[in-house]
Amino acid sequence: MMEDIKQEFAPDKRVALFNIEYVRKGNETILRGESNLPEAVTSFKQKLAEQKIDYLDSIQLLPSSNLNGFTQGLITISVANLRGKPAHSSELVTQATLGTPVKVLKEENDWYLIQTPDKYLSWVDRGGIMPLSTEKYTQWKSTPKVIYTNTIGHSYNDPNKDSQVVSDMVAGGVLELIGDEKEFYYVVFPDGRKAYVLKTEAMDYDTWLAALDPSQESLVSTSKTLMGVPYLWGGTSTKGVDCSGFTKTIYFLNGIVLPRDASQQIHTGKEIDAVKDFDKLELGDLLFFGKPATDTTKERVIHVGMWIGNNEFIHSAGRVHISSVDKDAPNFDEYNLNRYLRSNRYLKEPKDGLIELAKTPVFKD
Repeated sequence: MMEDIKQEFAPDKRVALFNIEYVRKGNETILRGESNLPEAVTSFKQKLAEQKIDYLDSIQLLPSSNLNGFTQGLITISVANLRGKPAHSSELVTQATLGTPVKVLKEENDWYLIQTPDKYLSWVDRGGIMPLSTEKYTQWKSTPKVIYTNTIGHSYNDPNKDSQVVSDMVAGGVLELIGDEKEFYYVVFPDGRKAYVLKTEAMDYDTWLAALDPSQESLVSTSKTLMGVPYLWGGTSTKGVDCSGFTKTIYFLNGIVLPRDASQQIHTGKEIDAVKDFDKLELGDLLFFGKPATDTTKERVIHVGMWIGNNEFIHSAGRVHISSVDKDAPNFDEYNLNRYLRSNRYLKEPKDGLIELAKTPVFKD
């Protein structure tokens, strides 16, 4: 029964939380655990009732009531490291850039369990997030914004590059706009810090959104601005990227939010090729690599890169670099060619499982 519920409501524990168990104590059955899926909990209880099983309900529905209504949050540093467990020693599972709105589910020892806009569940320490009430969050969404577009840079205390640095900045960071002075935007961080960013390194968010026209060429152009960025397991920012964090960042900077992991990205978009017929590929298509399914094992998607033409793909492995599927090319990547699975297209295809920022008000109403 439990597995049926998990399969229906929470098949991917990276994006859905259903940690429920029922234990027998004497003549009593106790339900305990937690979930952020009210429908799944209701369905589970209905099944127990149908089987005439009495129980004591100790399930905690998230967001936790201990948050006192502070169930929204904004990332308030350039890049927040999001971990699998509430500890700095825990695995880095993903990152979130400045201004990313998140759902706050619970708090534990100065760590918050959060869910990012692409539904990924992870833990962030108190220094990376500004928890907000729904009212304050709604107010923030209605304010004018700027988006930082330079690959990497700084914000300053005064409208002067020689003044004190307030924070480092990375591409995709979003801040509330409160004014401008000469060649600088005057902005405020979610935690109240005020700063100036160069207009040449940022854009008014509405202007950026209106100008978005994701194309094959824009995807390739964006990908090449990240050349040489180091590989970082769990990285999804211009400070460091893993393979799927790289493809996610490319598409995000073009207004499309992909799922976090390669094994999730492969289930979105439209399949274009599965037999190494690379003539079918167009710029911006994603190539997936790994181990195919066998009679006894499931398919394992291990790596992803993006097609840039000329028999080449760009990917993060060691660092962001360009490899070729042409055996005569100096950058021929025999290893990945041998574990190629298939390629998918996202541009001009149904966006099931994706978020288009132009259509979904993630940062601004």
